[in-house]
Amino acid sequence: MKHTILYDTTLRDGAQGIGMSFSVEDKLRIVARLDALGIPYIEGGYPGASPKETEFFRRAADLPLQQAKLAAFGTVRKAGQTAENDAGLAALLAAQTSVVCLVAKAWDWQVKEALQTTLEENCAMLADSVTYLKSHGREVIVDLEHCFDGYRAHPAYVHTLIDAACTSGADTIVLCDTNGGTLPHDATEIVESVQHYLTHLADTHCAGQQLPQLGVHFHNDAGCAVANSLLAVNAGVTQVQGTVNGYGERAGNADLLVVAASLVTKRGDSCLTPQQLAQITEVSTFVADVANKSLAEQHPYTGRSAFCHKAGLHVSVLQKLPQAYDHIDPSAVGNADQIVVSDLAGRALLGMKAAALGRELDDAALTAVLARIKQLEQQGYSFEAADASLVLLIDRELDQYRPSFELEAFRVEADKRSAAVTDSEATVKLRVDGQRVVAIGEGNGPVNALDTALRKALQQLYPSLCDIKLLDYKVRVLDESSGTDAVTRVLITSGNSEQTWGTVGVSANIIEASWEALVDSIEYGLSLTETS
Repeated sequence: MKHTILYDTTLRDGAQGIGMSFSVEDKLRIVARLDALGIPYIEGGYPGASPKETEFFRRAADLPLQQAKLAAFGTVRKAGQTAENDAGLAALLAAQTSVVCLVAKAWDWQVKEALQTTLEENCAMLADSVTYLKSHGREVIVDLEHCFDGYRAHPAYVHTLIDAACTSGADTIVLCDTNGGTLPHDATEIVESVQHYLTHLADTHCAGQQLPQLGVHFHNDAGCAVANSLLAVNAGVTQVQGTVNGYGERAGNADLLVVAASLVTKRGDSCLTPQQLAQITEVSTFVADVANKSLAEQHPYTGRSAFCHKAGLHVSVLQKLPQAYDHIDPSAVGNADQIVVSDLAGRALLGMKAAALGRELDDAALTAVLARIKQLEQQGYSFEAADASLVLLIDRELDQYRPSFELEAFRVEADKRSAAVTDSEATVKLRVDGQRVVAIGEGNGPVNALDTALRKALQQLYPSLCDIKLLDYKVRVLDESSGTDAVTRVLITSGNSEQTWGTVGVSANIIEASWEALVDSIEYGLSLTETS
């Protein structure tokens, strides 16, 4: 069984993505979670680059890591200096990590143009730096930056750098596709060529010497980072670098969790145990939350819709043969099949979905509810992210819906006070438990004002409303060609201390669509209290 070594660089390379900013606390939490997952190498950042990075490494030294090695990242010594006097190498040693990852340029054009030095000096910079860090007892990983571009331009020079890394004692040499444009056939060819060269070294002037392991680091600019990483493993590399959820600058990095899941489930690799692999959906979501990013619903393996089934035919078969439309058992990666109801729904799908929502439908009810769903979706409704509205729809069709209140009227006004301030005020008139209730609410927008007024009207009779929060509000224009007269769909996410739920409203009037979704949200939340 092959064992690929996973090297995470979310906190350094991943943090270079647009909109990414980790605090010291964020980084410490992520390190602890990746260590618990079983990632053997975690790159913490660039010591000395900022006070925040320095503080992180100071505090990370006290983390009770169970198995992971923390790596500090930096560059080889500067041209014309000695390793002993190089400030960057001193910062790497001061970080007190057992592992150091050094980056060295491997593209001859960049050496001459970006570093403004000779190829010989660049090679000496690498060798001197590795020797110096090894003399201080560090495990040294060498990232050959722009290696794939450099190999296409001047393979002999890349071989020279590999020689220098080997003879100076590097533990791992990593081939980096820094521009992210390498396609799979080129990646395979270059990795195999480097492997052959390492075999040649083992048989010649490095005979009897422990040669470095070989790793890869792919960016995703051509959309091939995961594929290239998997092909590189097939070609013999033992380490793969990447980031959680593929975070990184430009188009991002290879997604380390997707690589790991594919290796384990498709190739029998032991990079993660089955118990560890079952955590990756939770870890993927955890890191996204810490990064304040929304995880793409269709993200491979870990996305909410990664095992989502919508077509009626698929669901009908899925009941009998789960493997027909699931490429793996979703529970292997800590995920689950999800069934959504749409105008493509068949009876089997709707029955399964209703059962999952706690509603049992006989044949007649299935027919009626399915017809109603298809009618509403023609008008623009979507129940994929609105399970609560679907539950209420089913209850209405079964004549089991008992509203908590009845609307008599509502009014919303906007008051423009200055260039910077616009206040909204809403008045709602309801019938609640046989009594007429009028309430006024103010807010920073019409929906917020309606929400405030509705809560004021209901809170005395339904105190559990205090626990129901509006978490997210989204508007989508369904017919852009109609301009301001277009039909809009409003999706609201609400929640209490135990769960979240989604509701939907559709109308050519955005306030009406919002009211519909808002009422469903409150009604569903109150029903949870009544049944608990």
